[in-house]
Amino acid sequence: MSLGQQILRTDVAGMPLEWVDYRCAVRLYHTEQVAYECGRPLFRLRGGINARTGRRSAVEVSSIIATHGHGATYPARDAYTPPLNNHALFRRDAFLCLYCGEHFLAVNLSRDHVTPLVRNGRDAWTNVVTACRRCNNHKAGRTPEEAGMQLLAVPFQPTYAEYIYLKGRRVLADQMEYLRAHFPRTSPLHARLSSARWQ
Repeated sequence: MSLGQQILRTDVAGMPLEWVDYRCAVRLYHTEQVAYECGRPLFRLRGGINARTGRRSAVEVSSIIATHGHGATYPARDAYTPPLNNHALFRRDAFLCLYCGEHFLAVNLSRDHVTPLVRNGRDAWTNVVTACRRCNNHKAGRTPEEAGMQLLAVPFQPTYAEYIYLKGRRVLADQMEYLRAHFPRTSPLHARLSSARWQ
């Protein structure tokens, strides 16, 4: 397993908080802030030799760790608006143009405002979708109806747990299962993650 693999940190109640790297995870183990572990072991990192015991220290880091202490706190569902960025938006929409239905690499995608900014549309999760450059240029400053285009899915604002998933890189199967358990039952991400069309 690559040391670049992210570890999912949760609070003691098991609510997802953030992604951390192996250095931060080892620090949490060393300062005895890890309450319990979930998922599978990722790394076994070796340290120095203990002068008293003569034994070499080692820390085994799991893919999901629940922690005591302070730091990030789980926000109230209705009070949290995740920051809007193209990486998370494209991931929310599974790198699919929500007008023509084709998959694209991120470099060929853009953020489209369903109600255009020139029409007082907002730069908000519920008013933006992933669009290929061709569809975005064709739609221009019009609404989808005016441009004769149909949206394939309704834009939505992710919850905190959904946003943690969207921010992740190389999310492991056990981490994905854990995060999905925290998505609302009505989350469009359930269908998108289950459907081959959205993968």
